[in-house]
Amino acid sequence: QLQASGGGLVQAGGSLSPSCTVSGRSFRTYAMGWFRQAPGKEREFVSAITKNLGTTYYADSVKARFTMTRDNVKNTVYLQMNSLKPEDTAVYYCAVTSTLTTMVTIRKESTYFYWGQGTQVTVSS
Repeated sequence: QLQASGGGLVQAGGSLSPSCTVSGRSFRTYAMGWFRQAPGKEREFVSAITKNLGTTYYADSVKARFTMTRDNVKNTVYLQMNSLKPEDTAVYYCAVTSTLTTMVTIRKESTYFYWGQGTQVTVSS
């Protein structure tokens, strides 16, 4: 089970740090991803982190503003979001996969087999 939290309402230029906690003992074997879906738009890739080296990947739109980390003791991933913009407004979803990923597949929704319920992030102008 995935439990996402930490969304909220913030002014442009502000910061939020949603997190996603995974139940069970297999967290270390999972690659994790964050995706987002804005109203009227398709869900899109935001960030991902691999299971072994903790290598991170980011969408161009969030690179240098967002940082994804994982805590293998707490079974939790974090998404530190800085310099937020109104266009970052969306429901943010975390997802897990245990399949072997590449730098291409880790960005694809179809790679992930389990999704959290989402947390709303709203950035006002």
